[in-house]
Amino acid sequence: MTDYSPRLFHSDDEIEHLGEGLLARTLERAEWTHEAHLAATTYLLLKRPDVDLDRELPGLIRRFNESVGGVNSDTEGYHETITRAFLKGVRLFLAEADNREPLHELVNDLLLSPMGRRDWPLRFYSRERLFSVDARRHFIEPDLAALP
Repeated sequence: MTDYSPRLFHSDDEIEHLGEGLLARTLERAEWTHEAHLAATTYLLLKRPDVDLDRELPGLIRRFNESVGGVNSDTEGYHETITRAFLKGVRLFLAEADNREPLHELVNDLLLSPMGRRDWPLRFYSRERLFSVDARRHFIEPDLAALP
């Protein structure tokens, strides 16, 4: 695995800004980083039980991408398999986490954990399979190891 130095958060307000900003499509495109994806997902899972992420997350991300001038195509934008893999990873991390407050420290712990690494899905998927058009369009099962 490669070196990984995530951008860490300093306040719960930053996490709330990302989660609520995703919902409202008010984030700047540059704010929507790997760390922001995981922070927003964690926030929504813990603080917004009214949002059914299994059903709504794909549309939230697609609409956000479009709101900042991005596209969701066979080569860029929303990626179903990566999104689903990381959603499982965040849930796995939260199930094992001892403490959930302050939220930004929990998110930082997630980002520093195996489940927070950008390359975490590659523990389960070959690059060819994960970055295929089919994996971008639909959730596909891993080919190297089962997702936890």
